[in-house]
Amino acid sequence: MIGLISVTAAGAVARDRLAAAWPERTRVYEGPAGDAVRAAFAECAQVVCFLATGAVVRLLAPLLGGKTSDPGVVCVDEGGRFAVSLLGGHGGGANELAREVGALLGAEPVVTTATDAVDLPGLDTLGLPAEGAVAAVSRALLDGEPVALRTEVAWPLPALPVTGADRGQEHGYTVTVTDRAVEPGPLDVLLRPPTLVVGVGASRGAPADEVLALIRDALAEAGLSARSVAELATVDAKSREPGLLAAAERLGVPLVTHPAGELARVEVPNPSAAPLAAVGTPSVAEAAALLGGGELLVPKRKSAASPAMATCAVVRRPGRGRLAVVGLGPGARDLLTPRARAELRRASVLVGLDQYVDQIRDLLRPGTRVLESGLGAEEERARTAVAEARAGRAVALIGSGDAGVYAMASPALAEATRDIDVVGVPGVTAALAAGAILGAPLGHDHVSISLSDLHTPWEVIERRVRAAAEADLVVTFYNPRSRGRDWQLPKALAVLAGHREPGTPVGVVRNASRADESSRLTTLGELDPAWVDMMTVVTVGNTATREIAGRMVTPRGYRWQEEPR
Repeated sequence: MIGLISVTAAGAVARDRLAAAWPERTRVYEGPAGDAVRAAFAECAQVVCFLATGAVVRLLAPLLGGKTSDPGVVCVDEGGRFAVSLLGGHGGGANELAREVGALLGAEPVVTTATDAVDLPGLDTLGLPAEGAVAAVSRALLDGEPVALRTEVAWPLPALPVTGADRGQEHGYTVTVTDRAVEPGPLDVLLRPPTLVVGVGASRGAPADEVLALIRDALAEAGLSARSVAELATVDAKSREPGLLAAAERLGVPLVTHPAGELARVEVPNPSAAPLAAVGTPSVAEAAALLGGGELLVPKRKSAASPAMATCAVVRRPGRGRLAVVGLGPGARDLLTPRARAELRRASVLVGLDQYVDQIRDLLRPGTRVLESGLGAEEERARTAVAEARAGRAVALIGSGDAGVYAMASPALAEATRDIDVVGVPGVTAALAAGAILGAPLGHDHVSISLSDLHTPWEVIERRVRAAAEADLVVTFYNPRSRGRDWQLPKALAVLAGHREPGTPVGVVRNASRADESSRLTTLGELDPAWVDMMTVVTVGNTATREIAGRMVTPRGYRWQEEPR
């Protein structure tokens, strides 16, 4: 919950805007500022104060406990110009809250945390439990000192400016990604990925303490960290077993259940007749742990109680790589979506066409590995991106416009397998960017057709153009003309001319949204193909499209209502 505190009318206006936008996340604290701050500090995970920072500092000073326990606090000034991350920037989430508040109120987020200030991801903000010398290693990263990264288990981390696994000094700074139960040294940070699945079986009424003791003993003997346990897994019949539910809650992980039929199909080293008779599967603990694949580290073992009422098994699942297919939009920076920016910053590996990489290189975090290539290597880039993701990395594969429209999503997903997570990030397409420049040419049914016959036979393309012409659809031509392909556009226009008047409006837009953008509105009869190249989008109207006040407009209705112009 986010506590909201204000003492003035202007502050109350901004406070109420947040409360209205986040009704489920916020609670308004009334009364004197001191009482309100003390109450919110005790009851909320985060606090937004519409007060001067000095006043808030004085009110907070007697309440401060520690970095890991204090809530995140954001201050917003009386004029609503700045949202200042004051306390708990990382641990309390105040840095991200300042950005959220700023976006909602139109305020500038002010973040002074050292790593954020230089665009480095904080080691304690990577979504993984972090142990050890977080402050010291973070300072080393900031100062450019050698920091070695050791990944004992693969995990899709964002970019870190580390020196590699083998180049750090023997006793230098290290960041180790591991699920082993090891202690960090004075210059070490351990990141605990959630790689371990603990399968559990239990008799009715099995005590939570017995289940927990069994799990902890199994992990300890195998040299594994409890902080890397992702879930407890069992059979559906045990979904409401109090001891299992309590054990999962105390470990801070979900209890995931599976149908007995699915578990019965899993090959296990230690099947048993007892669970088969009781719940319909010859294995619960091992089968539940192994169901999603992985390496069996701890075979089924029983609890030490007599009689034993619980069993467990431990499996290490491989870290799933992450492939984000990101559309960069038509080129203008302000048409790059916030989600695309976030994915670029989340990636440790960027794959893309060299000219597109140049557009967003300044947005990448330090340490991002860039794999770029020239025109004509789309399939190679797709294979490279998928291979990097399958190696457990966080990958961003970029394309212009929307990555799913004549871009990289199709070849990448044709290569992608089920062992990676794939995220699609939409972008503003060339057709949409050009349409906004021309007016509203796509106001009714429309189609996009690529005139490139490098991968599609011309006979197929011509058939599609003819179908669009007969259906009276507005047509946007991608890849309309190049030095080596100068005859396709005239042929396509001739097909459309068989169904539309010479006066049909046509929009020609080159480099939509970029610094050298140019556009013209002409007609089907007057269009000169020499105006067009590969950086151009050509939009041909249907029989209802009109030029109105110098803009290309296709009406939404099925009949055009003639009006004096």
